[in-house]
Amino acid sequence: MWKKASKFEILMKIRNSGELKPSSNVFRWKESSQDSAQIRQFLGQNSVNPRFPMLGYGRNGELLCRNSEMGGSNFMFYANPFGISGFYAQSTSCSYATAAAAEEIVTASSEEDDEIRELVDEINKLERVKPQLIRRKEPINMVAGMTAGRYNVLRKRQIKVETEAWNEAAREYQELLADMCEQKLAPNLPYMKSLFLGWFEPLKDAIKAHQEACKVGRNRPLYGECFDELPADMMAVITMHKLMGLLMTGSGNGGTTVIQAATQIGEAVEQEAKIRKFLEKSKKKPATNNNDEDDSAKAQQRLAKKVTTLMKKQKISQVREIVRGQDDSKPWSQDNQVKVGCKLIQLLAETAYIQPPADQLADGPPDIRPAFIHTQKTVCKESQKGLRRRYGVIECDPLVRRGLEKTARHMVIPYMPMLIPPLNWTGYDKGAYLYLPSYIMRTHGVKQQRDAIKRVARDNNLCTVFEALDTLGNTKWRVNKKVLSIIDRIWASGGCLADLVDREDMPLPEEPDTDDAEEIKKWKWKVKHVKKDNAERHSQRCDTELKLAVARKMKDEEGFYYPHNLDFRGRAYPMHPHLNHLGSDLCRGILEFAEGRPLGKSGLNWLKVHVANLYAGGVDKLSYEGRVAFTENRLDDVFDSADRPLEGRRWWLTAEDPFQCLAACINLTDALRSSSPEDYLSHIPIHQDGSCNGLQHYAALGRDKLGAEAVNLVAGGKPADVYSGIAARVFEIMRGDAEKDPSIEPNAFHAKLLLNQVDRKLVKQTVMTSVYGVTYIGARDQIKRRLKERDAILDDNDLFAASCYAAKTTMTALEEMFEAARSIMGWLGDCAKIIASENQPVRWSTPLGLPVVQPYRNHGRRLVKTSLQVLTLRCDTDKVMAKRQRTAFPPNFVHSLDGSHMMMTAIACKKAGMNFAGVHDSYWTHACDVDKMNQILREKFVELYEQPILENLLESFQESFPTLQFPPLPERGDFDLREVLESPYFFNYLLD
Repeated sequence: MWKKASKFEILMKIRNSGELKPSSNVFRWKESSQDSAQIRQFLGQNSVNPRFPMLGYGRNGELLCRNSEMGGSNFMFYANPFGISGFYAQSTSCSYATAAAAEEIVTASSEEDDEIRELVDEINKLERVKPQLIRRKEPINMVAGMTAGRYNVLRKRQIKVETEAWNEAAREYQELLADMCEQKLAPNLPYMKSLFLGWFEPLKDAIKAHQEACKVGRNRPLYGECFDELPADMMAVITMHKLMGLLMTGSGNGGTTVIQAATQIGEAVEQEAKIRKFLEKSKKKPATNNNDEDDSAKAQQRLAKKVTTLMKKQKISQVREIVRGQDDSKPWSQDNQVKVGCKLIQLLAETAYIQPPADQLADGPPDIRPAFIHTQKTVCKESQKGLRRRYGVIECDPLVRRGLEKTARHMVIPYMPMLIPPLNWTGYDKGAYLYLPSYIMRTHGVKQQRDAIKRVARDNNLCTVFEALDTLGNTKWRVNKKVLSIIDRIWASGGCLADLVDREDMPLPEEPDTDDAEEIKKWKWKVKHVKKDNAERHSQRCDTELKLAVARKMKDEEGFYYPHNLDFRGRAYPMHPHLNHLGSDLCRGILEFAEGRPLGKSGLNWLKVHVANLYAGGVDKLSYEGRVAFTENRLDDVFDSADRPLEGRRWWLTAEDPFQCLAACINLTDALRSSSPEDYLSHIPIHQDGSCNGLQHYAALGRDKLGAEAVNLVAGGKPADVYSGIAARVFEIMRGDAEKDPSIEPNAFHAKLLLNQVDRKLVKQTVMTSVYGVTYIGARDQIKRRLKERDAILDDNDLFAASCYAAKTTMTALEEMFEAARSIMGWLGDCAKIIASENQPVRWSTPLGLPVVQPYRNHGRRLVKTSLQVLTLRCDTDKVMAKRQRTAFPPNFVHSLDGSHMMMTAIACKKAGMNFAGVHDSYWTHACDVDKMNQILREKFVELYEQPILENLLESFQESFPTLQFPPLPERGDFDLREVLESPYFFNYLLD
């Protein structure tokens, strides 16, 4: 048997031998030929009887017998006998030989020859199966661009992330405590995690005790049933993590209001209780003697089985309907939410203590003190000067506050990016996450808005909006690991580079050794400012830690997705709050498309333009050719930035968006160094931004030719810059005022102070926000911040007066240049004023059919007594805020239009096979697809404004309020919208 097995192995070896070359012709192997001698020698060395004729296999692995040109029947060898590679692909016509044919040729009668014949038969049987398997192989089932198996694995992980995050955290604490008890020593944990661990057990025990107390006695609290819906360990974890999260994202002073904390903790507990209740209900129950109970249990099990089957078929919407149908519990009232939240905060404050680390303890007893304190604070908001209110706040100990900045990596962060594409939107609350509550619009509790959305969704009139949100949600992202590693290095070394905040606080100024009241007053003022700056730094450090924590969690994922929903105006936002492409330069530098696409010739040029745009500093206002030339002239700096980002010349740090510029430099370097730059797979999103997009929409609405030219709706040799135009006009006005006599013209002094400060950057924010309803006070504060950044005017009184003057002058220049926009804004405001006079909110439908209801109503108050304090809950009344309805309508209306344009573009790009991401008026795609996207976004803009938008709006007002008299539409110009199609700088970059 062993001999036979050995010969089988040798025969296979002969077939696969590299010495035997493929041949396209069949010929006789002569025993006297050199090839025949070599083969016989090879067979002899391997103890194979060489007396049988030469054997071979056809392209599909069958024994091959063909007539040679010499007229004899022979076998031949093919180097690729199994037909898997190119031989099989080149021809589908193959010659097959039967076992009988082989028997006719193999004539040796020895025992060895019989064994050889048996081996040949066995091999033939094996080889016949292969082509059948190849032919029968079914196409691979793909789901969301990946194999079904891979999708199901990721989907299970996604479900676990959504449903078990709090449970996993509680289990981790339990395991750590068990280890501590078993090993009789504390594990080596980070400072903040050790605090969490120390607070967990006492808080859990306190919650459990209160749950037991709620079950007995006459004084059982009204919220008792709600308080008992989750196990104590999960409630403890939710309370700790939610409160710490609020302290991280708060004002930077290490405090948060009681009402905010209680509401969020109560909502989180209710949400987790609902998920847990359904999962518990779906588990199998043991049989009982009660037939009714058994029938109910069996019905529940059948339902659970149905849910499992539907989940396997990816029919999540039906699963959600079943879950809702089985949820017979009523939603918690707002009173119960805040009462549960307050009780949990109270228990945490009573059980959580802190002491300095061992290396900071002085000689003497340990300084153990509460980690959290409930107190009252009087707050005067800047927007409501003179109005002082007293709030209940939760403050943390300074040690906890310092540790907050390192807490993010240990936090449970809900609504993380999804590992699989989000569920398609099909209704108000049907779409996005699998189990986490997801709503298509952030209505902020406004019932009229919620009812309007539900009604339109039921009538299937939101299909376009649903499709647009699905398109945005299906864009696959990944973490740029190279950029993240550079950010981690900078952050670990103290930050303070590339717009990262300094990780150290500013030292407080020393108290002067003097009795001079003026000097002491100045010192106190400096101390106040330093403390305020340090609070801002702390808040920024916490924000950065949260972003980096998400990036580190997602960096090893092949890709992830951002479910999107809308604000009440119809603008789309990712539902994950921390690391997303709407965020800062840090976020945008870390994120890139998961799919790579070849650059192509145009894509390579767009990548060079992108580098110049991100560098900015005036370069972004050059023509496209000028920007390409800028990048090509600085390729040495680009390469140095990519190769030695922190050790080299650091050119990328001088860019306006440094981390995005670094990512683009790395991408461009890799492309240019590849064998074929145009074939290089690029993952970088290329941005195309509207040129002061709000004014573009007003110019299109009013067919304003002068305004259209100022904001690039008309073709030009280089991009028009509206901000520079306004700055030039402001300078002219101020120069005239500066020449006047200060004794007669009080603004002359301020004009002289500001003449050297007037530039594009000073007026940019005010121009941008003017179309969104910025007030004089808002403009003044914007300009004041710019002047303060420059330390241009040191005296605070002079700074305030100069800011007032600059704001008025800027608003005057805007009215002169955009008269048509101002007239439309005025008309919209007048219509809103008329509607609000009837105590009605302004409502309209966007061009895509999305209903919008302005939510501004006067607020009422009601008192709720909790275990911590009496809380004042805000509730809307029936009285609308007439002034807010009027001032907010013009900007809200324009936002609804730019949201419609973005959604129309997203759908068209998806149909064109492109990846698309949108940030309001900034559209992103791969470099190779920028030209195609530019064409689409222009076509969609023209398509949008070819509709009679203002006429439809007026008609809807007249239908809703037939007894009211509305002003006539403002006059419009003769600008031809089709000119937008030929304007190269209509959507440019960084002009916003």
